[in-house]
Amino acid sequence: METLSGVDGAFLNLETEATPMHVGSLHLFETPPGWKGDFHASVRHMMESRMVPVLQRRLATLPLGLANPVWVREAIDYEHHIRRVKLPRPGGLAELEATVADLHAEVLDRSRPLWMLYVLEGLASGEQAYYFKVHHAMLDGEAGVALAGAIFSTSPEPLPPQRRGVRRKAAAAATAEAPGTLALAAAAFRHDAAQYVKLVRELPGVVRTLAAIVGNSVGNSAGAARQGGDTRAARGDAASLAELRRSASFGPRTPFNVAITPQRGFATAALPRAELKAVAAACEATVNDVVMALCSGALRRWLKRHDKVPKKPLIASMPISLREQGNTEMRTQATLSLVSLATHIADPLKRLMAIRDSSGATKAVARQAKSVIPTDIPLLGVPWLLGALAKLYGRDAVVDRLPILANVLISNVSGPPVPLYVDGLRMTGYWPLSIVEHGVGVNITLMSYAGQLCFGFVVARNAVPEAAELAADLLAAWDELKTAVLPAPTSRPSRLRRRGGAK
Repeated sequence: METLSGVDGAFLNLETEATPMHVGSLHLFETPPGWKGDFHASVRHMMESRMVPVLQRRLATLPLGLANPVWVREAIDYEHHIRRVKLPRPGGLAELEATVADLHAEVLDRSRPLWMLYVLEGLASGEQAYYFKVHHAMLDGEAGVALAGAIFSTSPEPLPPQRRGVRRKAAAAATAEAPGTLALAAAAFRHDAAQYVKLVRELPGVVRTLAAIVGNSVGNSAGAARQGGDTRAARGDAASLAELRRSASFGPRTPFNVAITPQRGFATAALPRAELKAVAAACEATVNDVVMALCSGALRRWLKRHDKVPKKPLIASMPISLREQGNTEMRTQATLSLVSLATHIADPLKRLMAIRDSSGATKAVARQAKSVIPTDIPLLGVPWLLGALAKLYGRDAVVDRLPILANVLISNVSGPPVPLYVDGLRMTGYWPLSIVEHGVGVNITLMSYAGQLCFGFVVARNAVPEAAELAADLLAAWDELKTAVLPAPTSRPSRLRRRGGAK
């Protein structure tokens, strides 16, 4: 048995039919001329020969949801977990994205290991694709990248044939007798008791650290003001304090911030990472700052066309990893921060500068507080309450009356820098899909992969009917920002890569 952390358990307990709590990815592969292989068979062979323990776990639950369930090992039913899905004709980008959106809307079966893989057949281009989803209770974005590294090959050589009897031995090793209720309760009590003790022990340190963050920012800012200083460090301290205050404020109400329905939309885009780095360097910003500015520009364009651009800037909720260097544990180790998207600023360059200062201050505060942010919390007796609150929050009357903490979710995940392969076929696109929630109907997640940044737009369709509009708006925002920053026009592979080769 392995006990879920409190954070991972929360993803289970907050799940409803309208708000599935799994993440996913769409993978596209090029095929050589005249290729006649069976991609479904290749993918299944890859999963069987490279199966990892995290995907062999299923949930064992306590009655009445009194505590978090635990993970137990189980043999994989590959017929169930790896399926073929035929795309509607003509098999282009629109059909690919719509099919993935429908699959992403389906809640995972908790009686089995919490993942599914769908081989998507019928692309008119002749390319191959599959969509993979796994519950967020099993892993976060960085753990997902580690999982991809364990499953995929970095060599274009085909996989060796699987030895006879390997599948039978693996199934026997993964099968375990389900623990009884008493064993589950004991494991849950031990875990949560340890977390309560840890929480009490560390509480004084948490208070001292947070007080020091605020005190240092106030003191340094005041000192710089008295001395008439205008150093970058002093400005950073002032910005950090301002960011603390801003994080306690709320965003404007927009069409994105409603109680959502189960229907999902999905769209893709991709940009060359080298060009984004050039823009970032010219503006003394980071690539992530440029990404946030592009998302801001896309959202601003969409709002201007469909509603209106609020005078108050939109707020993005952005994950910050708490994972230590070299930590490859397959569980969630992240927290959320709030960043102003400066959508009230029309000029794209000025908007980037404002976002650079805001996100930099957020990261500075997060770095100082990182040591005291828990990656596990006790939830004994609480899971059933979280589920009830999730259902209550999904009512229109509740969402419409509560303040807007964040207007949109944006996440940037560092992915593999080198090409990956399945049985000799090169992966040309790696688009992430994440979670939307009641009150936040838009999620923009991007993954760096082999020299490009792949954007995955997931929306609740009652908030944004056509996700492809946001993808097109992001490309337009990129062209606008690139024109404002770079001295000469460059090639525009982004519009071609939006299609990802699926024609």
